[in-house]
Amino acid sequence: MKRAPVVLGSAVGLLIVVACIAWYAGVKRKQPGAPASSSQSAQVTDGTYELNPTRIYAHNLMLRKGPDFRIYVRWLNGEMRRTNKNVNPSFDEPESFVLEVQRGIIHANIGDISHYLNTGAVAGSPLTNISLTGNGSQISVHGTLHKLHIPLPIGLDGTISPAPGGRIHLHVDRLSVLKLPVKGLLGDFHVTVADLMGNTSVAGIEASQNDLYFDTQKLLPAPHIHGALTRVSVTNPDIEVMYGDAENDAARTEQWHNFLALKGGTIDFGKLTMHNVDLIMIDASKDAWFDLDLVNYQAQLVNGYTRMTPQAGLEIFMPDLDQLPPQHAPQSISKEWLKNRNLPPPPDGPIK
Repeated sequence: MKRAPVVLGSAVGLLIVVACIAWYAGVKRKQPGAPASSSQSAQVTDGTYELNPTRIYAHNLMLRKGPDFRIYVRWLNGEMRRTNKNVNPSFDEPESFVLEVQRGIIHANIGDISHYLNTGAVAGSPLTNISLTGNGSQISVHGTLHKLHIPLPIGLDGTISPAPGGRIHLHVDRLSVLKLPVKGLLGDFHVTVADLMGNTSVAGIEASQNDLYFDTQKLLPAPHIHGALTRVSVTNPDIEVMYGDAENDAARTEQWHNFLALKGGTIDFGKLTMHNVDLIMIDASKDAWFDLDLVNYQAQLVNGYTRMTPQAGLEIFMPDLDQLPPQHAPQSISKEWLKNRNLPPPPDGPIK
């Protein structure tokens, strides 16, 4: 008569273990602390394609990385490094460069991260309905697992910290499936999170023992950001990462205008190539953030105004993306206008 409860308990335990296997089947097992290797990261870190990099400085920049993600740069001091030695970094090709941050503080909104993960942009992920919460170094991930042909609610609680290679480290403190705690069960069987890995991998996620490592260069859209992380924390409603010793920089520049400045090297934008770059984009509004969209930057550029400095540099005052007029760009002059000097100048032209 006592056998039925024992069998039932074993079945529940087996269901939980199988669910865990399915959930962690989306990540690839690696040795602890070993940074991910890829041709792109080698190009960034070994100096192969770092000839004449462009220095980059930014303050209060909201950079849109595609239609589904954006980051908030409080301060950035670093380099724009080409990913191909034969191709200039280009605003029109975000994959053509990596932002190598030496000192900086960057925020990403938790809601934006959840939305991006739920768009299906992370190939191979078995989770949907993902949500993130946290405070300080603690973070919780909840979602729905679909590996077992039925939706299973799962939850993961852990501690985040910087890791070598510019990655984010998540130590798993608690795992639950069907709202039942799993970590204790795994401990009873001397099984770690890494032991539950399958052959299916998710680019940018690695595991060792009860630790997960996230490579944001692979997980998030271009332009990619790399650098030595010194702090990772949740400051609601954002996740904040710090590169180098940037706290004093952020405090010192707090009252500065919002801008993105580029110095030295070579870059392409539109039909133009600029050598020995001397370019600064300045927020024409007084908003808290300079809203720059690399997909629509040309519309922002032509609706602003540009002037050349005595040193042959360019200063571009640009409106935020949401301040563009319905007609996104001034009309080009026609051949008929050029052929008739009696015609008045275009209404949006500078000639009086």
